[in-house]
Amino acid sequence: MVEIDAVSRTYAMPGGQSWPALRGLTLSVPAGESVAVLGKSGSGKSTLLNLIAGLDRPTSGTVRVAGEDLTRLSESAIAPWRGRHVGVVFQFFQLLPTLTVVENIVLAMELVATIAPRDREPRALALLERVGLADQARKLPSMLSGGQQQRAAIARALANDPPILLADEPTGNLDSETAADLGRLFDELVAQGKTLIIVTHDPNLAQAAHRIVSLRDGLIASDRAAA
Repeated sequence: MVEIDAVSRTYAMPGGQSWPALRGLTLSVPAGESVAVLGKSGSGKSTLLNLIAGLDRPTSGTVRVAGEDLTRLSESAIAPWRGRHVGVVFQFFQLLPTLTVVENIVLAMELVATIAPRDREPRALALLERVGLADQARKLPSMLSGGQQQRAAIARALANDPPILLADEPTGNLDSETAADLGRLFDELVAQGKTLIIVTHDPNLAQAAHRIVSLRDGLIASDRAAA
């Protein structure tokens, strides 16, 4: 499902210097597997996730996701590709504050247009039921707790039924009980066939994954099965 081959990503810095976030990294993730990505700040974790999502492009190497070489996709083609194949869950939710929870999810479907208009709101409501938020559908995000907003963000990430789910520190701002609830939800999604790649500092989330990949200085320091 995900094939990263000898990928480097270098960013220009002030003063003409450059910073190599990734240094020839190679990683393979088969369909239906869950992978926890660990590492200190600056190790390349978020850069790796952004490359898989098509939110960034490598300086060199190949990123192939769901059978598509992302380095060959044009800027106009990559957004609709992402909408069909990848759901992204961010640490700070990134729900649109002026839309209700259900409207946030419907908007994700409208941007991709693979689901018929008449089916979008019923699907959004069904997804909110799935994550335990059916009673919050008509509220604005600001009226929800942090855990509820993260559940809404997961429902939005699932809006177009993508095969791949990426999560960047999804429990970083949540209490331990809410984080455990989200961990169980991720487990259910993987059991149903989703491929999950999650950047986390949460040891419970990491141990629940099939594999733990640790990054250091833009390279894979270890790649092992979770205990």
